Amino acid sequence: MMRSKPDEDDYWNSSKFRAFTFDDDDDEFSTLKESKRAVNSIVVDDDDDDDEDDVEKVSWSGEPVGSISWSIKETASSVHVGGQDHGFPKIDSTPSLPRQGSGYSLSSLFKGRPKSGSIQAISESFPDVPSRSFAPELRKPKAEYKDYSDWSPEETVRRMQRGKAYSFETFRSLKDKMLLLDEAVHANDGNVITAVLIFLKKSLSKEILSRELTSREIALRHYIHYLKEMGEQKSLVELLKSLGRTEDMALLQYKEHLNIKDEVRKKEYLKACIGLPFSPEDASHVQDHYTLLERQIIIEANDKQAENKVEVFKKHPRKASILNMPIITTLYYSCFYHYGEPEGTFSSPANIRSTFKISEKQYFLTVLGARAKLKEWFDVDRLFTAKNWFGYTKKKSPIGFHRVVDILQKNNAPVQVLQEYVSLVEDTEQKISLAQKYKCHDIVIDTYKDLKDRQQLIIYQGKVERNSPEDRKIQDLLNNTQIRWKN
Repeated sequence: MMRSKPDEDDYWNSSKFRAFTFDDDDDEFSTLKESKRAVNSIVVDDDDDDDEDDVEKVSWSGEPVGSISWSIKETASSVHVGGQDHGFPKIDSTPSLPRQGSGYSLSSLFKGRPKSGSIQAISESFPDVPSRSFAPELRKPKAEYKDYSDWSPEETVRRMQRGKAYSFETFRSLKDKMLLLDEAVHANDGNVITAVLIFLKKSLSKEILSRELTSREIALRHYIHYLKEMGEQKSLVELLKSLGRTEDMALLQYKEHLNIKDEVRKKEYLKACIGLPFSPEDASHVQDHYTLLERQIIIEANDKQAENKVEVFKKHPRKASILNMPIITTLYYSCFYHYGEPEGTFSSPANIRSTFKISEKQYFLTVLGARAKLKEWFDVDRLFTAKNWFGYTKKKSPIGFHRVVDILQKNNAPVQVLQEYVSLVEDTEQKISLAQKYKCHDIVIDTYKDLKDRQQLIIYQGKVERNSPEDRKIQDLLNNTQIRWKN
């Protein structure tokens, strides 16, 4: 009910709470304290006012602040109806809900969370009141409302290229799926082609998919590449087999040996690969690979036992295993550790040469490098010595002697050894160049003598040490009147 002016003054003066005032005679501290108390009289938060007096907080009407009934009446009083007086809120005693502490506080509002259990308590009190969402709902583009069942293959591919939402649900028949694939190929977009192929892989049988890809070379290449990248070896082998590409299938299966670490298992796998439908050249390669690994296993086992017994292993310890090495590396290893063994042994260089049909030139280069590394100059000399029909020996090489000289020099061969092979170089200018480079003075002097080139001999005399054997030899030639010099 409405109060008269005197009653209102009595109410304000008789209240146990002091109202907020803007009087100038209040000091600043009193003003702040009264403001805080006014706020706390509206909000109940035990955590924020532990230092305040423990007093009961009530509304203007005497209702305890924070109760459910107080919250409802406060909400009702905020709804303005035309012609209604704007006085103090009237208390309606109709609701008989139990009183409880308010679930809201200023601290919880500023911290971004309500008091524990407050929202559940209110929602349980009003189970029939629908909740409202105040977030604005954004309107979707008109294109998003279009039914995807209306999308053609062209539109679907176009949406895929632009990164928009798409669906393959409308492509159910084989004809529609192939039209989609053809359109993806026509768009010349590898990502789109791959996405469509993945869809076809899931929705078609392997037989139908391989049959359809036979006439679509671009899509087939993309699909094979996809299976390789995903490591689906079994599916790839089945695909190649169904396409009649047996050689590709065999090579793919052969390649699997790279994933086998155990040498014995790898050898057995290679043995099983021998019967696959390779081309003649590839079949020979697979056979050699199996034979080589089988021989390497035997050599490795024997050499492990001989490491502490044989002198060459003690003097030059092995740096790595021979297993899985190429043929030429295996031959070099054999020439280094097993040179001179009978041809009947697996580790003999001659046996390896004949078994794997290594060319004469490759064999000579490998043996020369291995024996020169060990400084076995006698073996090097014997390698190039050959007899003719009359029993005479002659130096012969399947490679140029200038290459022999380079190999010997890289292995620090002495000048006497180098000089012997420099003299066998056929080209005169190349011979002189090598002789000067490696300081084979006798070769240079004898060559200029044979050429009867007095001027070059005099020039070269200035390059050798004075009063050395080479200097005296040149001087004797220059003083020889029987030589008919050309200059």
